[in-house]
Amino acid sequence: MITVTEATAPAGALKRLSDEGVSIWLDDLSRRRITSGNLAELVASRHVVGVTTNPSIFQAAIGSGEGYEEQLADLAVRGVTVDEAVRMMTTADVRAAADVLRPVYDATGGRDGRVSIEVDPRLAHRSAATVAEAKQLAWLVDRPNVMIKIPATRAGLPAITEVVGLGISVNVTLIFSLERYREVMDAYLAGLEKARAAGLDLAAIHSVASFFVSRVDSEIDKRLTLLGTDEALALKGRAALANARLAYAAYEEVFAGERWLPLAGAGANAQRPLWASTGVKDPAYKDTLYVDELVAPGTVNTMPEATLHATADHGGITGDTVTGGYDRARADLAAVGTLGISYDEVVRQLEDEGVAKFEVAWQDLLDAVTKSLNSKGVDAE
Repeated sequence: MITVTEATAPAGALKRLSDEGVSIWLDDLSRRRITSGNLAELVASRHVVGVTTNPSIFQAAIGSGEGYEEQLADLAVRGVTVDEAVRMMTTADVRAAADVLRPVYDATGGRDGRVSIEVDPRLAHRSAATVAEAKQLAWLVDRPNVMIKIPATRAGLPAITEVVGLGISVNVTLIFSLERYREVMDAYLAGLEKARAAGLDLAAIHSVASFFVSRVDSEIDKRLTLLGTDEALALKGRAALANARLAYAAYEEVFAGERWLPLAGAGANAQRPLWASTGVKDPAYKDTLYVDELVAPGTVNTMPEATLHATADHGGITGDTVTGGYDRARADLAAVGTLGISYDEVVRQLEDEGVAKFEVAWQDLLDAVTKSLNSKGVDAE
């Protein structure tokens, strides 16, 4: 984590990115980041207007134990279960971060200033349990600027509709495919329709759809490398951007369509595309590739801290780099398919791996907290 002094360095590229209509969210959270004032400094000097978390982020933060000692001791004395202990710690961090970002939330009318927390990843394939967990998390955090993250699994789709229908703002995560993204937007619209039928204020409901980027290149590039032909190698580093740009084209279509217009007239907010997994995995690529090349109005880019500072230092923000590239994007994905690489197989694999990765991180977190509670002389059930 950077120091406050480093955070105050010039960030012209981040301002240009914000001016282009891209909301910059930080893809990280820890208690030390909050208590040290680092998060507030990033908001003040790095144009950060939101925070996302996931099970891996909490595993790294809480697993280290730094900043959590006192709360862990209190939880151990109370004899709580490890699941309750983890939820008390994660929701406390999200609540505190939401308070730091509350001025941004107020200034933007709820559009930004958001902090996301994910439902237990072990519930990814259970709709009713996901809805119950989302309601519980919203109650535990108890801040208007919280967003509940629900994975875009098949079971997650009806849960999105139900949770939005209750008036809870949602961050839909782990979206890899264009088909699933359209289903996510449909689920959001259905939720808004339920909320409207229930007499809720649609203007108070916000949502983002987290479309994952770098993992698509990682998997497709691996397959292109195995093919090894000049044609295959020339396509490396192009599939993820193509996929994301076509997702934005779908967003433009849906949120100008006949189903959307009456909801917009009732005050509803469009579900913004959020570019997730924007840190490059291949060192051969520029470290700001998935920021520079995914600039479009009405989007969110949630960045790991390293990507945030790289963008501030040498990001190449040159205006909209999405809406003029739809034909090229379609051609790039078609070329990948022509080489025998199945798009459907890749995105299905990535969704399965994404859910599994978060399940493992969550279990690692539970194990670390169990060890901490037991070390304080109390058995964690």
